Amino acid sequence: MNIKEASEKTGVSSAAIRYYEKESLIPPIDRTEVGNRDIDARIIRRIKFVTQMRAAGMSIENLRRYIELFDAQEDNTKEQKALLQEQLAVMEEKRDDLQAAIDHLNYKLNHFYDHMQETEEELRELEKQHAAKVDRESDAKNDETDIH
Repeated sequence: MNIKEASEKTGVSSAAIRYYEKESLIPPIDRTEVGNRDIDARIIRRIKFVTQMRAAGMSIENLRRYIELFDAQEDNTKEQKALLQEQLAVMEEKRDDLQAAIDHLNYKLNHFYDHMQETEEELRELEKQHAAKVDRESDAKNDETDIH
């Protein structure tokens, strides 16, 4: 199939497929006699793998390293697993940060009337105090310039 068909089948843009090939995230794609890319099931599988790993947050550098390990002749399963474990730890940390933010927002919503309104009133009062201070300082500067 050509690159347009592969793009439609995978949901990955033609430009991204070219980029994956350029960055060695997928193997070099065979060409037809006229030079068009001839994408087969092997390349489709690789495109889907790259897409899934990028969706899992894996960097291009780590993904390239993983693919190099996979494509090597020797058994690199330990190193491959280590890269996946590292990525899992990154994603779990992001998940935990996101969950903390969600929990914080839920708390704010669940305590809107007994917490948020009170806090907002305190902030408004602090803003008024700050504005009054700025006005006093501005008035004092104007008084100094009037004297000179």
